[in-house]
Amino acid sequence: MATDLTEQSKFQWLARFGLLVRGLLYIVIALLVIATGRTEDLTGAMEYLDHGFGRWLTILLVVGMTGYGFWRACDAAFGMDSGRHHPKAWRRRIAAAGSGAIYLFLAYKAARIMVQGRANSGDAHEHIAQALHLPAGALVLAVAAAVLFGTGAVQIYKAFSCSFLNHLDDAARRPSARWLGRIGYAARGVIFITVGYLLAKGAFYHSAAETGGLEQALDTLRGPLQVPVAAGLLLFGVYSMIEARYRSINKPPTDHIKRKVQKAIAA
Repeated sequence: MATDLTEQSKFQWLARFGLLVRGLLYIVIALLVIATGRTEDLTGAMEYLDHGFGRWLTILLVVGMTGYGFWRACDAAFGMDSGRHHPKAWRRRIAAAGSGAIYLFLAYKAARIMVQGRANSGDAHEHIAQALHLPAGALVLAVAAAVLFGTGAVQIYKAFSCSFLNHLDDAARRPSARWLGRIGYAARGVIFITVGYLLAKGAFYHSAAETGGLEQALDTLRGPLQVPVAAGLLLFGVYSMIEARYRSINKPPTDHIKRKVQKAIAA
């Protein structure tokens, strides 16, 4: 049975809006590559939209990134969507925590763009150069690369298994949604693995110039792979918009939290 949106809480609406904004940013990144050859990461896409459409759209980006990040952080804390105590649930909750932190940071960047016109927080090379100057910085980078390789493999597994459909209402489990998700998750898998490769290369050569994020990954794929991967990211953006409407999103256990707080206060 399709989700009754009229009964959704503000939390669920905010999460859905976050999925919508995530989809919009991936579509912008993909269209820039396909139409102009210009590569951007999620921050660059937000700056592009701010320059093109102005403050009001950037406010919506802040709200959307905050909503998405808060939903993922709550899932990490309470396991509403990932599950609770079995090993697979804990892996999902750890992934949700990482995703939540990234998107809350993107919300902060969007707020900086709204106020200053740009994020002004340094690029990926600068942050990685700082990490390499830390004790065991290269080892930290190598571990991050391994995590990204694993994340990319998970994305590709999702593409082949279609496990992403488990979160959608029955009304949305159509061949069109299946193929949008499969191609989109496969493209994301390629991006994660490419970023992991760049980090591993930077750790090996102890050079930040060898590394990068989404933008540098798309640059690395320049040639016959770049446009197909960008097209896959575009389809992932469209799939995200389908998720915004049809994904099953559970509320945090607010009553349970209130009881815990009341017990702590009483004690």
